[in-house]
Amino acid sequence: MLQCYIYIAVCGGTHGNELSGVYLVRELLKAKDIVMEEEREEPASVLMVLANPRAMQQCRRYVDTDLNRCFTHATLNGPISDSAPYEMTRSRELNAMLGPKGSPGAVDLVCDLHNTTANMGLCLIAYSDCDWICLHIFKHLQLSLACWIICDACLLKNTFSVAMEIGPQPHGVVRSNIYTAMKDGVQHMLDWVRLFNSGTIFEAGFVDVFTIVKNIDYPRDSETHNITATIHPQLQDRDFLLLHPDDALFQTFSGETLRYKGNEPLYPFFVNECAYYEKGIALGFGKHSETDVNYILFCC
Repeated sequence: MLQCYIYIAVCGGTHGNELSGVYLVRELLKAKDIVMEEEREEPASVLMVLANPRAMQQCRRYVDTDLNRCFTHATLNGPISDSAPYEMTRSRELNAMLGPKGSPGAVDLVCDLHNTTANMGLCLIAYSDCDWICLHIFKHLQLSLACWIICDACLLKNTFSVAMEIGPQPHGVVRSNIYTAMKDGVQHMLDWVRLFNSGTIFEAGFVDVFTIVKNIDYPRDSETHNITATIHPQLQDRDFLLLHPDDALFQTFSGETLRYKGNEPLYPFFVNECAYYEKGIALGFGKHSETDVNYILFCC
């Protein structure tokens, strides 16, 4: 499979209180060569972006609305008023900087840096199971790093787009080990781009992938819609560990154990993620598979 020279954008601060990406991009912007080690013969073609400056200043997830949900065709191309939410205006600025989306001049690969309060470790999320650029990058990372791969085909993103989620880290906090894990992940991704752009041939292979099946909400009161239970202690912090039918799932505030009633074992992730309370998501479930990366990839 032929693929021309790759240009990558690394974005931190999409959510202003997820600080590993904020500080990592700030450090990378200080380097004239935009590389993470002093000696590099051919640095990757890379653009570093601080995506949501106002939210970063306020150390909030967003100012008016979630920036990550503002890159639809309608939002980017429809009419906009002076009173539009800040993130809608900012998404258009980013689209002009990185794209426009879908145009020949757009960057080839976007790496969006995030933190999670869930015990996810280093996790990368792709938005297609046939995104050969990302699959080859994931194969490269899994050879060197302990990392999880999630495929979320339900979200429509730019082609060749990947989110890097690393946790656990409270929002508004920087933990050294989590920052270092993100730095290592970005380093390996930029290494792959540099190798690709210098003519390295990447052979076919396999990638371990978790494909999202569904998200579930917390139990709620039928009248007030307040949650009535939280994640059970036996499940808390056990992301990517198989959950079987009848395993403990939630514990009510009165102490009752609510069990998983699914028909098959599934893998939980984003367990008790702080930012997902407002979205009505207690955790996600996925299936594990080995994805065949059956294209040899090289630069034309």
